[in-house]
Amino acid sequence: MKKPTHVVISILAVLFVFPLMGTFAKPAPDSVSIEVIASFDYPGTGNQTLPQKINERGDIVGIFVDSLGVTRGFVRFSDGSFSAPIVDPNDTVGVTRGRGINNSGTVCGEYIGSDGNDHSYFLSGGTFTEYDIPGAIGTDVLGINDAGDFTGGFDPGSGIFQAYVSVGGTITSFSVPGALLTFAFDINNNKKLVVGYYQDSSGTPHGVFRDANGALHFPIDPSSGGAVLFGVNNKNEVVGRYADASGASHGFFFVTPNNFITFDYPGSTFTSLNGISEQGFICGRYNDASGNSHGFLARVKGTPPTKEAGTEMKALNPSPSAWGGAMPAR
Repeated sequence: MKKPTHVVISILAVLFVFPLMGTFAKPAPDSVSIEVIASFDYPGTGNQTLPQKINERGDIVGIFVDSLGVTRGFVRFSDGSFSAPIVDPNDTVGVTRGRGINNSGTVCGEYIGSDGNDHSYFLSGGTFTEYDIPGAIGTDVLGINDAGDFTGGFDPGSGIFQAYVSVGGTITSFSVPGALLTFAFDINNNKKLVVGYYQDSSGTPHGVFRDANGALHFPIDPSSGGAVLFGVNNKNEVVGRYADASGASHGFFFVTPNNFITFDYPGSTFTSLNGISEQGFICGRYNDASGNSHGFLARVKGTPPTKEAGTEMKALNPSPSAWGGAMPAR
């Protein structure tokens, strides 16, 4: 398949980073809560279900892993039905992931090619369009908005993944200084926030967001165990997960600059909030007592505090955390 013409990369020359203020993100008001609407699994025996993003229509894109370890993308439509497995035609090893979906139904994600590296795709109207950052060894497209702007990470050949955002066809890469890697997981429609995570020198992940002025805000951590920011909506409401001091993972709902609430799926051993719509609908996943992964749909109840992204950063007492792998994709 012929690849489209690549856009020009423009590197962000200066990273705007503000002084550490010495404060953790703080809990949001008790009037805000998260209510589960439904849980779901991609059809089939033994499938692990890993939702990633949700659009304004309520369609959810995600990943499922079957009992043989084959990885495929999927869409769960707002009526509860599922698409056929999403398989990039150039996937040669049984790994295609669905990462983002916008209101037109365009899906983005990545697959592993015959070279053993990540390559990305856009899927619209049944047609795959392959995508790689020019000159990159590996490319991941992890989020897409309604204008077709997208985010992700790429390996320029150094083995250290950098985050990037493509807005109006221009790619800007950015990294947290000193990080082992940086990924951008989502961009909202109003282009005010790009959210993601980075790994510090000890391998602990921390949340980061990039505001409309190009300033990086980090680390975003509800506790000392590390965090990842996965999804954002036009209200600057962000979802992700964090690890506590014992290593247990919890979902969290974050409103910039520093308000959050924690969420654990009832009875679960692991919870991650991965995507959020402007209406406050959230997709995520949880692990049951046997370690099996299931998807769920939830919604935010109450009125979150509304504040523009501030200039402060959130302090951290880094501690080692076993997250595994270069990118916490699930």
